[in-house]
Amino acid sequence: MRPLQHPAIEDVSVEGILYALSDSNRAHIFAALAGGSQPCTCSQFLAISNQVLPKSTLSQHFKVLRESGLIRSERHGVELHNSTRCEEINQRFPGLLPSITAALLAQKKRAAAKRPRAVTSARARG
Repeated sequence: MRPLQHPAIEDVSVEGILYALSDSNRAHIFAALAGGSQPCTCSQFLAISNQVLPKSTLSQHFKVLRESGLIRSERHGVELHNSTRCEEINQRFPGLLPSITAALLAQKKRAAAKRPRAVTSARARG
């Protein structure tokens, strides 16, 4: 097996972080990892936002997150356990990740508010 490549914190760039989080699936994965208390396996994210992702696509998303410096992956048998590097990134770029996370959450709330609510007809109610 090939060794996993993680950039040194000095090599992590704002541009790389923004690129990695520009994809909604990767942003969702990162937010879930950042909000959790334990490392997660890749297979825990096979279904994102009611869509099933192929394993190859999911692997690519994790690779981009890892190579941008946002996550650290460790092999445990055949599984990869993934955790964030938030502490390191917050030391290098204070306030960046909380700002991005807050913006993504606000965007998600606005999108949910714009969705039309299901209207039940009189026939369905009666």
